[in-house]
Amino acid sequence: MKAAKGMKVGYIRVSSTGQNVDRQVDGFNTLDLDKVFTDKVSGATTDRPELKACLEYLRENDTLYIYSMDRLARNLIDLQCIVNELTGRGVSIKFIKEQLTFEQNGGNPMNTLLLQVMGAFAEFERSLIKERQMEGIQSAKTKGVKFGRKAKLAPEQVAEIKTRLEANPLVKKVDLMEEYSISRATLYRVLSCINGKEKAA
Repeated sequence: MKAAKGMKVGYIRVSSTGQNVDRQVDGFNTLDLDKVFTDKVSGATTDRPELKACLEYLRENDTLYIYSMDRLARNLIDLQCIVNELTGRGVSIKFIKEQLTFEQNGGNPMNTLLLQVMGAFAEFERSLIKERQMEGIQSAKTKGVKFGRKAKLAPEQVAEIKTRLEANPLVKKVDLMEEYSISRATLYRVLSCINGKEKAA
């Protein structure tokens, strides 16, 4: 008896809401997917709302398409667990970038080996990148480099605003915002700082 035709499902993940999903979407263009799940969270954990929904949605004979292995999981253990769980339920998984397919009953043994090798290498590479980043930050700190957002106003500008407010308490705040190109929130932080220093004095 011929197996029933399953659904073609896609899963997309980017690490933040500011990242673009176009590269992964482009990889799905010729697939005519029935449904796509998209997460905009870190892949450091499998506790992702759309991934959970995707795993619950998949049924026997369905095929899950993912652009690359690191979109599904960031470490080898999670990657293997998800692949084993899905193939055990009769779901096929296709990684587009790596051109690997995993199916029920073990599929291709060479693909299984490649999954382990490539997954382990990707995890090792991410660890090296993170280590280099930490070393770079530490090196920069020892050289006096400061991290964090640059202040919107220089100290002399804050002092200037204080002087103007003392000379004319009725000066319009909107005029100050436009003149110094700052937001309302920034201006109120400056005013709060000025008032706090005056009370402390």
